[in-house]
Amino acid sequence: MTQLSTAQRRIYKAAVRLFAEKGATQLNVSDLAQEAGVARGTIYNNVENMDQLFQQVASQLSKEMHERVYQSFAAVEDPAERLSIGIRLFIRRTHEEPHWGAFLNRFALSDASLREMFYSQATTDVLTGLGNGRYRFPQSHLASVISLIACSTLGAMLLVLEGVKTWRDAGSEAAELVLRALGVPEDEAQQLANIELPLLPALD
Repeated sequence: MTQLSTAQRRIYKAAVRLFAEKGATQLNVSDLAQEAGVARGTIYNNVENMDQLFQQVASQLSKEMHERVYQSFAAVEDPAERLSIGIRLFIRRTHEEPHWGAFLNRFALSDASLREMFYSQATTDVLTGLGNGRYRFPQSHLASVISLIACSTLGAMLLVLEGVKTWRDAGSEAAELVLRALGVPEDEAQQLANIELPLLPALD
C-alpha cells in the first residue's frame, strides 16, 4: 500500500472529519487547510485534484483498514472467530476515532472502495466457513449474508456514535447476532463474540 507523507496524513485525516461533518464529497481548499492546520500551498502540493480527493481518501482508508484487520487475525483459522474479531474491531475503532466511524456511516454503502473494505475479506471467510460446515445457509444467499454483516456492523457503529451502546456491548451483540444468523450455535456464538479482542496493528 502506498505510504503517505506526514503532511498527507494530516490532510487526509482532516478531510475525513470534514466529509463526515458536512455529509458532502466536495471540500474547498481553505476549509481543508484550516482543519488540517496547514497552509493552502501545502494542500496544493499534496493533493493532485480536489475533485478527486474524496475518492483518494476513501480508497486509502479502505486499504489501510483492510490490511490492519487482516493482520490482526492472520494467525486465526476459524472463520467464525475471524468474523467476530473483524466486526468488533470496526466498532472499537469507531469509539476511538468517531470521525472515522461517522465517515463510514455516511458513505460506506454508497462508495465502491469503502464497500470493498467490508466485503472482500468477509466474503472469503464466509465462503470458507460455508465450505467446511461452520456456517449453514444456501450459497445463493451469499450476497445477502455479506450485506447483513456490513449493515449490522455499521448499525452497531452508529449506536456507539450516538452514545446508545458502549463499543464493547455493541460489538459483542452485533458479532453474536451475525454468527447466530449464519448458523453458529447460540452458546458458541456468544463465546466467540466476547473473546479478548486483539490490538489493531499499526502499518509500517
